[in-house]
Amino acid sequence: MRRKSIKDEQGHWLLARMGKKVLRPGGKELTLKLIENLNIQSTDHIVEFAPGIGFTALITLQKNPESYTGVELSNDAAINLQKIIHGKGRKIIVGNASDSTLPDESSDKVMGEAMLTMQADTKKEEIIKEAFRILKKGGLYGIHELGLIPNKMGEEQKSKIQKSLSDVINVNARPLTIDEWTALLEKEGFIIKKIETNDMSLLEPKRLIDDEGVLRTFKIAFNILTHPIALGRIWSMRKVFRKYKNHLNAISIVAEKQ
Repeated sequence: MRRKSIKDEQGHWLLARMGKKVLRPGGKELTLKLIENLNIQSTDHIVEFAPGIGFTALITLQKNPESYTGVELSNDAAINLQKIIHGKGRKIIVGNASDSTLPDESSDKVMGEAMLTMQADTKKEEIIKEAFRILKKGGLYGIHELGLIPNKMGEEQKSKIQKSLSDVINVNARPLTIDEWTALLEKEGFIIKKIETNDMSLLEPKRLIDDEGVLRTFKIAFNILTHPIALGRIWSMRKVFRKYKNHLNAISIVAEKQ
């Protein structure tokens, strides 16, 4: 598959091309809370939907689970992931999170970050159903996604925000409120165990430094400034994030299969 141009690339892959490692809406802080709340053990069989560039996968593997399987839709991303994730009990498969081909009740923990947000509501349900199917009874499903606030947001305002996000990141972005995210999980038979939130400050200087460190932040800034098209696109993304900063957040939920 040919790499898309900077002009056409989806927002998260554009940021990755510029050197950004942490691509989750709640930053490294919320990812670490998600992993903590999943309470990964050495006996666990872990599945991650859409591991992307492998940031969360590498943190997860520090817990030394019995096995780790990444289900990645992008063939290019899967090839890159296979370079850093390999060995006994570790594998990356190319597949769709809504149809992973993994066996029923074969996983103890399933996680996915910043991927349900980019799906239509019906597709969200399919992916959640798949997580339920491959989890053992009592298994945990953890998500880290883009959220909307307040809970009682009107449909017109919600549609406006979703369209603005979709236009600047070149992907169908459909964030939901906390109540809507929890309702989706409960509809498929999950019990909510833990909810965490954080600001959506993906492109703010403090979050960049917290997530990437000072040296990498300077490297990212240099890469952006020396690519005018990328600079224009990322600046537009930042403007939209700032415009709706009072209506966007990041949400992490851990739910249990009954």
